[in-house]
Amino acid sequence: MGSGGRSVDLPGAVHLVMPVGVVQLDPERAVFDGMLEGWWRQQRSRMSRESTIRPRLALLCRFADFTGLYPWQWTPEEVEAFTTSLTSGSSPLAHSTVRSYQMTLRLFCEFVTDRRYGWAEECVRRFGQAPAQICHEWNTVQHLSDYEGRPGRRALTYDEVQVLFDAADGRAEEIRRRGRKGVLVARRDAVLLKTVYGFGLRRQEAARLDLVDLRRNPRAERYGRFGCVQVRYGKASRGGPPKRRTVLTVPEMDWVVEVLLEWGDELRPLFGPGSHPALFVTERQSRVARAHLDVAFRRAADDAGLPPELGGRRSRCHWHGGLATRLPVRPQRWHSHMACSGRVP
Repeated sequence: MGSGGRSVDLPGAVHLVMPVGVVQLDPERAVFDGMLEGWWRQQRSRMSRESTIRPRLALLCRFADFTGLYPWQWTPEEVEAFTTSLTSGSSPLAHSTVRSYQMTLRLFCEFVTDRRYGWAEECVRRFGQAPAQICHEWNTVQHLSDYEGRPGRRALTYDEVQVLFDAADGRAEEIRRRGRKGVLVARRDAVLLKTVYGFGLRRQEAARLDLVDLRRNPRAERYGRFGCVQVRYGKASRGGPPKRRTVLTVPEMDWVVEVLLEWGDELRPLFGPGSHPALFVTERQSRVARAHLDVAFRRAADDAGLPPELGGRRSRCHWHGGLATRLPVRPQRWHSHMACSGRVP
């Protein structure tokens, strides 16, 4: 606290968010909106991304609508009722999703109860009541297991991977047979899926690959310029920049070399990319979007008749599992915590 009990000039502090000398027609709503704005500023100052902050703010509004109360009126009982609503009904949320929701509420309460930001004092001055921490060990889900996904989700089997690739290749042939547009797009999607599987990439990592990220490996000259992939947009952690790593082409997956060679020399030029740096481009000479990988996988999976609970991430898990069973050394995993991958080494 500063002199005279004033909050510190930190991003998100009440005196930097709420206008001085202004009388609001709806003071409760104005203070709640100010809290949301203040927490947004505080998170941005910690380099959190918009894609992380926006869903958090939306959840707080959803929780406020559910309770019909404002943060200075929230109690632990509201958390328990909200959790019950999330896990009830015909489509209960996953364990990990509920825990992330509760973590968001916990972080927000830590912010508004921190005296350095002045929100607690402002609520007492205006409403005679201060916000309190409502998420505790006894009313929230604890992170006790390495894997929190649904039991029905699993890695693809080798046969399922082969069926998936056959379906992706067959889609292009079916479009060609019917004389419709989209043959090139279908062939690109097949290459994209095989690249994701061949190197164990995440969606963002695959979508952000550039031509220059394909590198030679001096210890595997037989693979030419496809000896390794330089991943520059790996999964970030705690507001940090994207992580980098190098994924080597291994003998178990060396079939991907021929796939990428055909893509780079024959198929990609047909899109007319010009000087665009992206490895995978669209017919409009732009980079393939991350969300398109979900679409490409789902199309191929539906054509192959695979179960709906198998998503694109399952191919990445299969990649890890395949190397773990066939390589005598620890495979290339790149996870800081076991809960990130849901598989044991």
